[in-house]
Amino acid sequence: MGVVNLFLVRPARGTPPEGTLVSILIPARNEAANIAACLDAVLASRGVAVEVVVMDDGSTDATPTIVAAYAARDARVRLEAAPPLPAGWTGKVHACARLAAAARGTHFLFIDADVRLAPDAAAQMAGHAARTGTAMVTGVPRQVIGSLGEAATVPMINFLLFCYLPGGGRAFTRRSGMAAACGQLLLVEREGYFAAGGHEAVRGVLHDGLALARRMREHGLATEIVEGHGLATCRMYANFRDSWAGFIKNAREGMATPVGLPIWTVMLAGAHLWPFFFLPRPAALLALALGFALRAAVTLRVREPWWTIPLHPLTVAVALAIQWAALVRGLLGRPAGWKGRAYPGTA
Repeated sequence: MGVVNLFLVRPARGTPPEGTLVSILIPARNEAANIAACLDAVLASRGVAVEVVVMDDGSTDATPTIVAAYAARDARVRLEAAPPLPAGWTGKVHACARLAAAARGTHFLFIDADVRLAPDAAAQMAGHAARTGTAMVTGVPRQVIGSLGEAATVPMINFLLFCYLPGGGRAFTRRSGMAAACGQLLLVEREGYFAAGGHEAVRGVLHDGLALARRMREHGLATEIVEGHGLATCRMYANFRDSWAGFIKNAREGMATPVGLPIWTVMLAGAHLWPFFFLPRPAALLALALGFALRAAVTLRVREPWWTIPLHPLTVAVALAIQWAALVRGLLGRPAGWKGRAYPGTA
């Protein structure tokens, strides 16, 4: 599956039709360290008309002040303030829903404040959507990894997408269970987004990209994953503690279920960890060589640092530890949360 997906997942290609307006939508909560660089990147967009809407989600730092200064000197930028979080909503999903309501574009491009968009990204993604007739185009930005803690966690995103998602998220895999998306970089066609209910239909989730992709497929709309490393870069976290907290919040909506996680454990630990216990048997050596070769192929393809490849067994072990910790927390009734908010009802 991994080898096949390496051939299936391709770059975004296409020219946006005349009259296309891409609304670049950025939810921001205490993002003073990121928002200026994010805005500098999106305002360098070319090949398509853009507007930029930032939803300040109750920031207590300088985020709204910084955005207001950009809005004062560039008419493409607007600052909006999110209303108080309603019951049953998670913070980012609520901010994204309000962003969509405020947007004027034919396409909505949701990005996080720590994403640095490439100049042609908006045009390429909107063009790809038009050329292929897909209502959602998404990709994983090139992940900037600068610490051991990040190297032990972040590379699993692309490894799982390439090696364990049938069809690699291409549009021909119509089933909603084969849908996936990355909320860091997610473009939707306006009409399709609202026809599927938008973020309002997935209001209680933390992993909004995955839930929205599945929702759109359930409504007969095509979604597609494309190569993301040429479209944007992102440094998600700066250390292991932040990485652990960031990944554990989404785990309960992905692998960390009582039925699914034992199966995932057998597949991942059985393939990438268990062979170590059978060394130096030839079969164990072959299994490990294949595992490392596949990891190397994915890592080099998505332009992540080569030095993370030897850490592959550690990355798999940490990924499983995060999933099991999330499952246990859920069974104990401990709420998931992020950025100072707790969500007791998050499944």
